[in-house]
Formats: sequence, structure tokens, C-alpha cells
Amino acid sequence: MAPFPVVFSAAVEGPTDEVVLRRVVESRGAVLGPVFGKTGKSNLLNQLHRYNRAANLSPWIVLLDLDQDAGCAPSARAAWLTTLAPQMCFRIAVRAVESWLLADRESLAAFLSISGSLIPATPESLSNPKETLVNLARRSRRRTLREEMTPRPGSGRPIGPAYTSRLIEFAQTQWRPDVASHHSDSLRRFCSRITELIGNQA
Repeated sequence: MAPFPVVFSAAVEGPTDEVVLRRVVESRGAVLGPVFGKTGKSNLLNQLHRYNRAANLSPWIVLLDLDQDAGCAPSARAAWLTTLAPQMCFRIAVRAVESWLLADRESLAAFLSISGSLIPATPESLSNPKETLVNLARRSRRRTLREEMTPRPGSGRPIGPAYTSRLIEFAQTQWRPDVASHHSDSLRRFCSRITELIGNQA
């Protein structure tokens, strides 16, 4: 291990991803420093090669959602970034970072006030994890949570007005990355790569 906590710079798509990333990094005993991006996937991809160059000098993490852009994460990574800098951790959540949150079924069930049996056991097999989370929120026994996380009738929106803030709350206070990594291969690989980079700083 390095004598002092390793500090990672990072870039993500949005605010939920930043909170999830921070929880993962801190669970490995490292520190998340400046976080760039947070303005969507297209802008992040436009800056990806610049972030990769920076990872020649210091540890970096770039986290993206797979969405429907490719059949699998390796195909997307090959299309987006062919060569990784030595200190780059480039990871793709399958198919979205929500699947990592879904992977901690017990904690999410408690947060949503639903039965854990309603939460899919294999979140990475879902075609739209965000839609799954919204539909789970519809089943919540808490009226406030239903109103905040699900879209209002006629709004035309896929999520509720406080969907993001509620997910951030869950990720900050109840989500367990170590537990979730047992049910999400992309998260497990992410944790392993961070641990590997920390070891390289020793």
C-alpha cells in the first residue's frame, strides 16, 4: 500500500455517478480528488483522450454508462479508447450506474420500502436499469418517495422530479459497494482495478 492515501482525479457523466464513484474509491481506502465532466456522455467522450493523457502522470478514473451504445462493455471500450495510459481506470457500468445500486438488493429494498424479492437478482441483465428503478419506486409504501421518483402524469419525462437527489441520498447513506460487487461483474472489475492502481503507487 502507498504510505499516504492515493488521490484519483476523475470524470463522470453526472452527479449521481460522482457520488457512486466517491463511495467506491473511499471503500478501497483512496481519496477522490477533482471530478470533471458532469455534463453528459457526449461531452465526456469528447474529452476522453485528454483525460487519458493526464493518466500518464497521475491516477485517473473515467466512468461511463454502457446504455445501448454497444452489446458489451469491452466492445464499447475498444471503440471509445483503444489504448489506456498506465494510471487510467476506464470503466463502463453495464448498462448504467443504476445497476450497481440495484446490486445491493437488501439496502435498496429498505430505502425504497419494498420487498427485496421485487429487485432483480441480476441487474446487469437489465436493458434499462433506470426504468427498473423508477418502476420499483412506484411500488414503494412511502407516498413521498413515489411522488418524487416517478414521473408525473402527462409530464413526458422518464423520471420523477427528485429521482436524482433520491439516488444520491441512497448512494451516500445506505449503498454498500462491497456487497453490490458480488452481484455486478462490472462493479467488481472496477473495484479490482482501483485496488490494483493503489498498489502500484506503493
